[in-house]
Amino acid sequence: MRCSNGSIIAYDPATGKSGGSAQAVRMMRQVLEESRVHPAIREKISSNHRDLVDAVATAAARHPVVIVGMARNPFCRRACRMLDERGVAYVYLEYGGYFSHWRRRNALKMWTGWPTFPMVFVRGQLVGGAQDLSALLGSGEFEKLLAGTVA
Repeated sequence: MRCSNGSIIAYDPATGKSGGSAQAVRMMRQVLEESRVHPAIREKISSNHRDLVDAVATAAARHPVVIVGMARNPFCRRACRMLDERGVAYVYLEYGGYFSHWRRRNALKMWTGWPTFPMVFVRGQLVGGAQDLSALLGSGEFEKLLAGTVA
């Protein structure tokens, strides 16, 4: 939450409380409150490509590493190659390409808040894209996430 003086106040949507500094609670992107969505369209929003979101959520819950990508995207191939080179098993889910299924992929972007592909999940946690995966692999944090020793 941004105040009139430009400072940022932390807001915890789980408790509905605000206060403290933004460093205390890292804020996710802002999402329109349900009370500001007309009841007649709530089901349409809720069910928008829900099958795709459910499939990714299920895969991320069942498999240690999941990469969600799209055809002909060099960053998706790069993420897969990095894991292949290290012998890390993963599930790859591909949904269309640059000119197909973009509306379906958009539901994943709205669900996660992540704007690009690939989307890499480790133990059910979205860790980002190919560059983020590279940084995790380089720092050794990927192995800790995979082992479940880091939250």
